[in-house]
Amino acid sequence: MELPITWVIPVAGLAAIAFALYLAWDVLHRDTGTEAMQEIAEMIFEGAVAFIRRQYRTIGLLAIGGAIVIGAVIAIVEGPSVADTSISGLPLGIRTGIAFLVGAACSMASGIIGMYISVRSNLRTAAAARSSLVRAVQTAMRGGAVSGFLVVALSLLGVYGIFAAYGGFSTPREAPFLIVGFGFGASFVALFAQLGGGIYTKAADVGSDLVGKVEAGIPEDDPRNAGVVADLVGDNVGDCAGRGADLFESTAAENIGAMILGVAVYNIAASAGWPHPEAWIFFPLVVRAFGLLATIVAIFFVRGREDEDPMNMLNRGYWVTTLLSVAGLALTTSVMMNTGGQSGHSGIPVWLWFFGAGLVGLATSVAFVYITQYYTSGSWRPVKEIAEASRTGAATNIISGTAVGYETTFVTAITIGIALIASHWLGEQAGLLNAAGQNVGGIFGTAVATMGMLMTTAFILAMDTFGPITDNAGGIAEFSRAEASAREITDRLDAVGNTTKALTKGYAIASASLAAFLLFSAYIDKVNLIQSRRGGALLTSVNLADVSVFVAALIGAMLVYFFSSLAIRAVGTAAQAIIVEVRRQFREMPGIMDYTQRPDYARVVDITTRAALREMVLPGVVAVATPIVVGVVLGYQAVAGLLMVGTISGVLLATVLNNGGGAWDNAKKYIESGHLLDQNGAVIGKKSDAHAAAVVGDTVGDPFKDTAGPSLHVLVKLLATITLVLAPLFIR
Repeated sequence: MELPITWVIPVAGLAAIAFALYLAWDVLHRDTGTEAMQEIAEMIFEGAVAFIRRQYRTIGLLAIGGAIVIGAVIAIVEGPSVADTSISGLPLGIRTGIAFLVGAACSMASGIIGMYISVRSNLRTAAAARSSLVRAVQTAMRGGAVSGFLVVALSLLGVYGIFAAYGGFSTPREAPFLIVGFGFGASFVALFAQLGGGIYTKAADVGSDLVGKVEAGIPEDDPRNAGVVADLVGDNVGDCAGRGADLFESTAAENIGAMILGVAVYNIAASAGWPHPEAWIFFPLVVRAFGLLATIVAIFFVRGREDEDPMNMLNRGYWVTTLLSVAGLALTTSVMMNTGGQSGHSGIPVWLWFFGAGLVGLATSVAFVYITQYYTSGSWRPVKEIAEASRTGAATNIISGTAVGYETTFVTAITIGIALIASHWLGEQAGLLNAAGQNVGGIFGTAVATMGMLMTTAFILAMDTFGPITDNAGGIAEFSRAEASAREITDRLDAVGNTTKALTKGYAIASASLAAFLLFSAYIDKVNLIQSRRGGALLTSVNLADVSVFVAALIGAMLVYFFSSLAIRAVGTAAQAIIVEVRRQFREMPGIMDYTQRPDYARVVDITTRAALREMVLPGVVAVATPIVVGVVLGYQAVAGLLMVGTISGVLLATVLNNGGGAWDNAKKYIESGHLLDQNGAVIGKKSDAHAAAVVGDTVGDPFKDTAGPSLHVLVKLLATITLVLAPLFIR
């Protein structure tokens, strides 16, 4: 901590927590609307809390068991020669198990925070929509920002705290390898949280939509639909709790990976006598801290006119975050990458090359925000194309949506490829050569790009939570039979919310893509650290022509598709139970349709909860077990093949599922908003054949975009964190 700029880490983390508490106070003191609004909001809150309690009780038990197993395995495999007590006074196995539990606990807290704030903000947003579009946008965005700030601050302070506890200040070159358990614990919890929440939300959504909209012909979120409360609860436990855990895991795992790569530059800096060599390890934490501070300022720029597109208001705040992050990145690189006067290629200072790499990461973030908007917003060709295809039925709607999903892989792969090549090239120009004459600047350049991209995470997560808050607000307005003007505003916000949720998924998969190369390189570094300690051969390349590596790569690609199949099937299985129950209530309780009987909402919530928790176990176990089995049977080089190909397959399939599902959803909204016209210029709207076809397409896309797709983000990084932690087990 001799370098003063590192104090921004705890300062920014604590400032973000304080600001989040202020935003929570501001939102909770806003108008709570009518008594009918308050009643449905309380039902949503009770259902969400009940699910979260049951889900995290299950996940908590799994995490405790996982920590014990991991600690025991590391202790046995590493043996007494490395299980020393020189750092933190504990053997390596126990340290790894504790780090796993701390990461798991922080990840669970992130999910709970995300859910709790959203279910308190939805009512206030619905109430605000009765009088003002701008006030409704600000209420939803501030409610989402509470989650964004607390999740990112927990991640920043969590990594910083475990790093300090494990001797990071006294032995910075060793500590990053000791805290990988933190990232694994976060990934472990995030996978089950995203799976369970995703299965819940989409089973409820599909079940209530098909019976309510298509069969009964009643509007979305109509109080006569027994599945409507479960659907509204699902928005919170899936899109808020699940995504909060997802992005906590993303920032933690990628931060640790970047710190591991910083060790290689630390060794160069220490040997060359550069000032503050530890700065290269602390850099990822500092640059993320400046991103948090930039987001605090940006929240005050989410404002606009009553007749303005709500998306413009959110984009305005995003651009402020991005521009301030550029300034923070410039300050951080110029101060922390001080090489004592050494310059890179063409005499340009080293820090300028890495500043350029960080700009590549920020530019990639911006690119994915607009790429996702293009493919999932009703203003552009893809969504309009799907809506047009709905004229001729559900089959052509599904064909068109599938084509759009596959199309998105082209621009995704090209953008990620450009970002990796550009950041790697810029890093190489810094001329950082290790003792063996290898240029390590290229790899570190990709790490800097990833950290640059993560600077805007808090604002992106706020935009994501904005989506389920506005979705719930629309449901509350519909359920309570609010004024038509209020429902019109919530419909506009809901359409924007669908886009912001899709943006976050695009952002998450883009950061996972950049981080995949980073974390793969960190795995190589971890293997070589173990090999050098044991006197074995170093791993300098992965030979895909080796049969074991090829088979492991094949299994990695298979895992992505098989895991997605299990997740999608789980939604279908749970949705069937809900459909049967909602149909039963319509059949046996005829007074529901004329409002003389109240549907049994609690029964549907209970059915959905039990089904989601039951169905999340198998895909989660498969995801965790597969890389371990491959590593034990085929060895550490084969694991590298699984990691490479599994990551590539996961990134592309997640892109298909996320963007295809988002486009299907907004094609339905496009028709419901009256934008699709017949040959005579008349509106083709709700209750038309085209709308029914679009509803079917939307239900197909639901488990794609909210269950399997987001879970793949976690799977990609879980493969990296689990192999980092268990690398000693794979080296025989």
